[in-house]
Amino acid sequence: MGTVGTEVAREASDIILMTDDFTSIVNAIKWGRTVSTSVRKFVQFQLTVNITAVVLTFVSAVSNSDNLSVLTAVQLLWVNLIMDTLAALALATDKPDDNILSRKPMGRNAPLISTSMWKMILGQSTMQMIVTFILHFAVDSHQKTR
Repeated sequence: MGTVGTEVAREASDIILMTDDFTSIVNAIKWGRTVSTSVRKFVQFQLTVNITAVVLTFVSAVSNSDNLSVLTAVQLLWVNLIMDTLAALALATDKPDDNILSRKPMGRNAPLISTSMWKMILGQSTMQMIVTFILHFAVDSHQKTR
């Protein structure tokens, strides 16, 4: 069936293709790149939501005279549950596209979070915090004037 060298190569490899036709190799590359992209999207989404939740909780608790946060512990648990569920579903439902083969491959040493991803994470978190703080403090000041 195979030589000793073939068995050593199988044990050392991360992926084993059972067929030797070119289409299975192309499909493996497409699926690998799709999974890599999905993991990056997942990490970007998780970091955006976590940064927003942590800053909102901290700033609202510090700025409140009663040390009460915008989000309670139970609400934070719900946010975490929904965030993980939706992100996992998004991660699992991406199908490979033929256009993914036209992009350059990323090396093993490529960073998981690129500079443009950090910009998106920080920009989106900032926008979400601004909207939430405006709503929170506007409602809070409006209720105090009544």
